[in-house]
Amino acid sequence: MAARTKSAKDRPSYRCTECGWTTAKWLGRCPECQAWGTVEEYGAPAVRTTAAGRVSTAALPIGQVDARTATARSTGVDELDRVLGGGLVPGAVVLVAGEPGVGKSTLLLDVAAKSASDEHRTLYVTGEESTSQVRLRADRIKAIDDHLYLAAETDLSAVLGHLDAVKPSLLILDSVQTVASPEIEGAPGGMAQVREVAGALIRASKERAMSTLLVGHVTKDGAIAGPRLLEHLVDVVLSFEGDRHARLRLVRGIKNRYGTTDEVGCFELHDEGITGLADPSGLFLTRRDEPVPGTCLTVTLEGRRPLVAEVQALTVDSQIPSPRRTTSGLETSRVSMMLAVLEQRGRISALGKRDIYSATVGGVKLTEPAADLAIALALASAASDTPLPKNLVAIGEVGLAGEVRQVTGVQRRLAEAHRLGFTQALVPTDPGKIPAGMKVTEVADMGDALRVLPRRGRADAPREDNARR
Repeated sequence: MAARTKSAKDRPSYRCTECGWTTAKWLGRCPECQAWGTVEEYGAPAVRTTAAGRVSTAALPIGQVDARTATARSTGVDELDRVLGGGLVPGAVVLVAGEPGVGKSTLLLDVAAKSASDEHRTLYVTGEESTSQVRLRADRIKAIDDHLYLAAETDLSAVLGHLDAVKPSLLILDSVQTVASPEIEGAPGGMAQVREVAGALIRASKERAMSTLLVGHVTKDGAIAGPRLLEHLVDVVLSFEGDRHARLRLVRGIKNRYGTTDEVGCFELHDEGITGLADPSGLFLTRRDEPVPGTCLTVTLEGRRPLVAEVQALTVDSQIPSPRRTTSGLETSRVSMMLAVLEQRGRISALGKRDIYSATVGGVKLTEPAADLAIALALASAASDTPLPKNLVAIGEVGLAGEVRQVTGVQRRLAEAHRLGFTQALVPTDPGKIPAGMKVTEVADMGDALRVLPRRGRADAPREDNARR
């Protein structure tokens, strides 16, 4: 007699803990989300049908839905309101992620104090520090308010108990990876625990119309730690960026259900705390009475905000067979491309056998192609040891054929440069409306752009044509 086959109920199944994809056999890598080691065995659920039940609220025509309940309330920090789209919406859950030491806790403690009022209490729950440690930071940054409540908890049920006792309008949890639920197996910070904690807090936020700010850790690659589902569940995802050795901090929106993701908030971190910078261009410039060889200014767009930044270059005779190429704040590949274009299209042969150092001022990172022209001119100025004209900005993408291509937002960039007192600009052809009183020169290729260097510098720069003669 043939052996009886297992029923579907007894047959094991496998599910990806990252995205929920199911399969009948084990795999080392999930074909759906491409994650390794996330497929685990679980009992195949029996097939069930769900009967229709009682609805909580009746469906309404969309025109009759009251949109006033989704009105944003200011956090008290203008730069953060800019990124959020006006402030925090009641019931919204915001995930703030960033590297250790970048200033997440300092910023959110400042937000907690400024948001607290008679009508809106704020609850700050810390799972990484003691209450006395947070109090010391609050004294330092002057974030003391009678309506700001502080608790140190790592148990989810205790956090929910504090919500019942305080009834806050704003909850700040630092961080979501340190809180665990006793009903779920696994260590705090695991995928199952993070998913359960986030789900419980999201449900509480929606039921109470309470805004929630969750602090999240990041991996060594810069991605948000934990299951990818966490980013899908929350309403807003903010990335806190910045070099820990520099003062500048940027808050960038990655996801926002209540606004755009084009805005960027600028902050300055100092001993007294963190403050917003409505005009951060001053951090990226070096004020001098006379121009210096190897420097060029450009205007970059961070989201929709134009920022004037300075590019610096230095060339020296190399003491080793393979010259050095060192960059800071610039992409090494972009700088290498500009060196090749200058040598081949600009006929500047002095760069190939020299050590070249290029950097930005103030810790800003220039990654967009619009900074190509400024990088190329800074390198050419350093090679010829001739300064560029004073109060000059250069905007444009440079192709491998030496052409200067158009970039987005030229008019906004020129308006920002004119506001800061710059009177000359090099831009691609057809820049649009030009600010009154500003001299704008349209350049089609690198040959046109290099003409801004004084004749002495261009004549002294070694060229391939002169070397051949």
